[in-house]
Amino acid sequence: MRRLLYVLPILLFAVLAGYFFLGLKRDPSLLPSAMLDKPAPDFALPGIGEKPGLARADLAGRVTLVNFFASWCAPCRVEHPLLMRLAGEGRIALYGIDYKDKPEDAARLLVQLGDPYKRIGVDREGRTAIDFGVYGVPETYVLDKEGRIRFRQVGPISASDYDGKILPLLKQLGAS
Repeated sequence: MRRLLYVLPILLFAVLAGYFFLGLKRDPSLLPSAMLDKPAPDFALPGIGEKPGLARADLAGRVTLVNFFASWCAPCRVEHPLLMRLAGEGRIALYGIDYKDKPEDAARLLVQLGDPYKRIGVDREGRTAIDFGVYGVPETYVLDKEGRIRFRQVGPISASDYDGKILPLLKQLGAS
């Protein structure tokens, strides 16, 4: 019986360590989204400086890509060159939502790195991000011509993500 008292904490530790280890192996980009195949939530956000704001109505009529970003977000800077490339191709309407950020900081970032967005909405409180189901920035959504969310990318978009996941979907959705 005494041995059991010595072994029990070790067994309990091993079970807990195994549970946490399995949790660490999960890919956060595979987080499910309750918004897939549903219309984008209703919102209307102010713009940055002279740039027009962004509203739900701006997302209908053509395939769009909505990117949640922030000036304080290091991974957002990593994906920025790819967003600039996408904007240069003109294949898709690219919109930005500045998440929990100071508009002047976001404007400064876009001056430094370039501005790939047709419109930018400022989501100071993060309410629109919550409505979309955003876990953190960057997050990117592909919407079809009816304004329904068809794809969600958690984390920065890489070239392989774009070529292997997003580009085939854009073609399927009829993006020009």
